Amino acid sequence: MNKKRAAKRKKHIRTLKRILKNPLSYLWILVLIVIIFATATVFTYETQTESGISSKFDSIWFTFVALFAGYFDYVVESYPGRLAAAILLILGMLLLSTITGKISSMFMENQMKKDKGLAKLKTMKGQFILCGWRNGFDKILDYVLNSNPDITPDLIVLVNTAPSEEMEKIRGESRFRDINYISGDFTDEATLKRAMIESAERVLIISDQSQKYSQLEIDSRTVLAVLTMKNLNPSVYIAAELSDSKFQNHLDMAHCDEIILTSDYEYSLLATASSGMGYSNVISALISDDADSGILVHDIPVSFVGKTYKEYSDSISSEKGLLIGLLLNTGNFHERRKDALREAQKNPDVKKIVDNLKKVKTMKSNEPVLTPPLDYVIPPFTKAIFVKGKK
Repeated sequence: MNKKRAAKRKKHIRTLKRILKNPLSYLWILVLIVIIFATATVFTYETQTESGISSKFDSIWFTFVALFAGYFDYVVESYPGRLAAAILLILGMLLLSTITGKISSMFMENQMKKDKGLAKLKTMKGQFILCGWRNGFDKILDYVLNSNPDITPDLIVLVNTAPSEEMEKIRGESRFRDINYISGDFTDEATLKRAMIESAERVLIISDQSQKYSQLEIDSRTVLAVLTMKNLNPSVYIAAELSDSKFQNHLDMAHCDEIILTSDYEYSLLATASSGMGYSNVISALISDDADSGILVHDIPVSFVGKTYKEYSDSISSEKGLLIGLLLNTGNFHERRKDALREAQKNPDVKKIVDNLKKVKTMKSNEPVLTPPLDYVIPPFTKAIFVKGKK
């Protein structure tokens, strides 16, 4: 108990010393002394007149009204009382303007911090975080909003170190006005906490060109960001863009849910175009810019888990589109894979342990199986892949 009291005493002494070091503290003390002296003067002289002030309460009330309302509740008659009243009135105007200015500056400072992306977000849940920046960023935002009807602008959080004028230009557009913005390095834990990563549902990391990074640095930062995010929120779904496929294994080890190899897609598109068969046009039609056409992924009702692909295919209506396959191990697959490994290790049968471990280790997140056999059994956490044309 004595140690706690001594610690509290030292804390109070440090606080007092810090207050006394501030020159404004002496000014406020002086103002308080003047107010007390003026109140005492009003009480001393006005109780002897017919002003109506007859008690200490009346003089204190007179002081409060003069300071905060800017008028006199009683008409003072003595010269000392009038002088004290004038001082109280002037102090009241100064205090009111000081307080108003302080409040206004706080609001302005908070708004400036918000505009510059320096403020911490208020409580959010289920938000979509978009990390990184590059030229044509507004088009990426358009595609995100068009392809995800469930995401509204107020649920999007941008995290990057892009030039301030670029972000002001984007946030100045009416369709992006409600988007949240955090300025900072998305590989930094403190920055991610300001973006409320703990409560985020999905994250998309694009190759960051906000600074003059080399291609190696860009991919390395992506891997570091995924590691940090998964450490802060293991259940968040992360899709990350890579330029070099040699970093894919690192992202797999970091439990990234979806990896986008941009350069590989570009090379494949160029290669298919060289055949002269119009493949590039087909791919462009499949990768639609809206949520109702192109390649679509839909949930499979729980009642079809454990049943065959044919049974599910026969139940599909033509409105959904053409069923072309299944997407296995969807959602936060890496967390489930950890659970499967733990269950496999608990199994007393050594052969089953080895088989389960081999099976689980070779499983991939979001693995597509196109046109599977009709007797293929639909496993848990599987979604259906459709192709649908525009109306």
